[in-house]
Amino acid sequence: QVQLVESGGGLVQAGGSVRLSCTASGPTFSNNAMGWFRQAPGKEREGVVCISIDGGKTSYKDFAKGRFTISRDNAKNTAYLQMNSLKPEDTGVYYCAATYYCNDYISITEYINWGQGTQVTVSS
Repeated sequence: QVQLVESGGGLVQAGGSVRLSCTASGPTFSNNAMGWFRQAPGKEREGVVCISIDGGKTSYKDFAKGRFTISRDNAKNTAYLQMNSLKPEDTGVYYCAATYYCNDYISITEYINWGQGTQVTVSS
């Protein structure tokens, strides 16, 4: 079972950028599609983006299109989320998670392993 650890969060000004990393331990990272989710204070956790096992397919929620970029390096057992042009409404805890397939739903129920999350705070 893959274990996931996120890093890279912090405080950033609106319009700034942050790159999150999700490092996996265990032998199965390269057998899993990966996704990023976020949870704002008082709100439900929502899907942001996912990437297929080989990185050839990605799917973004509308609010992430054009600003966020997901990538992965299977040799390093790491997935990344580059976030640009950040807005205060992007504030929240960001989680990475593993699944079998990346599809357009990016549904919480389809993800089998989760990291502990990393806080991203965007100040106005």
